[in-house]
Amino acid sequence: MKIKYTLEKEEKNTKARLGKIETNYGTYDTPMFMPVGTRATVKGLTPEQVKDCNAGIILSNTYHLWLRPGEDVVNHAGGLHKFMNWNGPILTDSGGFQVFSLAKNKKKDITEEGVHFKSHIDGSKLFLTPEKSIEIQNKLDSDIAMSFDECPPASADHEYLKNSLERTLRWAARGKKVHSNPNQALFGIVQGGPYEDLRKLSAIETVKLDFDGYSIGGVANDGESKEDMYKAIDYSIPYLPKDKVRYLMGVGEPVDIIEGVERGIDIFDCVLPTRIARHGQAFTRNGKINLNNAKFIEDFTPIEDTCDCYTCKNYTRGYIRHLMATDEMLGKSLLSIHNIRFLIRLTEDLREAIKNDNFLEYKKYFLEKYEQNKKH
Repeated sequence: MKIKYTLEKEEKNTKARLGKIETNYGTYDTPMFMPVGTRATVKGLTPEQVKDCNAGIILSNTYHLWLRPGEDVVNHAGGLHKFMNWNGPILTDSGGFQVFSLAKNKKKDITEEGVHFKSHIDGSKLFLTPEKSIEIQNKLDSDIAMSFDECPPASADHEYLKNSLERTLRWAARGKKVHSNPNQALFGIVQGGPYEDLRKLSAIETVKLDFDGYSIGGVANDGESKEDMYKAIDYSIPYLPKDKVRYLMGVGEPVDIIEGVERGIDIFDCVLPTRIARHGQAFTRNGKINLNNAKFIEDFTPIEDTCDCYTCKNYTRGYIRHLMATDEMLGKSLLSIHNIRFLIRLTEDLREAIKNDNFLEYKKYFLEKYEQNKKH
């Protein structure tokens, strides 16, 4: 079956929503944070460790899996779930974000047919079309596939964004035509930058194509302000159907997750928790801490007293600081576990706040603690 979303409750003071996503691998509550397993693995963690964080859906990357090991290899392995031993739902992105960052000459390399670019591995010339992106995702056999869209730079002007989103709409229709996996949902992507008229146009026209869910794209680009991100959500949400999933792509800062949920977003993904872990950083309710710092050498407390993750139950800041100082792989894995669980716990708390209609009180309480370390 394809995924099915049920809206259970809207919080009385905000647009925050409580929902359920039914999949072939069970039913999951939203709002939800999805860990990223770019190359069919969440960096440094076993599938069992990811599950122990209470993760539901995870995300893999179409572009990277197309290049290595190739969609046919994954298909012959029995699909992505069997290949990576993940007994839960998987969302694959379209590869668009990577492809557009690799396309050097935007005017020449991005054509109506598709995108010309060079492989980041060996520099070989590649060409990706909306049809090819969907065909790859069909073979990967993920539970949710994403339409191939143009990812414009944050600096793009109104005219560029209008032409870009119109092309994205044409590409979405082309991709939908060749989508052939009966067990795979296909999501459309709303673009339009920080402009209200463009977001409205994109949302209305994308919804007309009748996708299984909708994503708000173009919000995690380098150089984009928080204000523009929140505008993009505010301008898109009113035109998206209430009975379909709403996905904010590439967003994982705790503050942005809260702001997104308040505006009506259901699911989020981001590489941030594992990326900052590899640099020794950990999320805490009092803001991020850097365990490379010497002040943690003899700190024999958990990263966070109130955290229920494997790392916090078994290891201390001082030990993890030692692992980072000696470049031991375990340190990065332990921090990744904590950071992923932190964001998932945040969404669990947000669900509770929606249930109790005290979302704004929870937001105020969280932000006061989280932002306080910036003042010191």
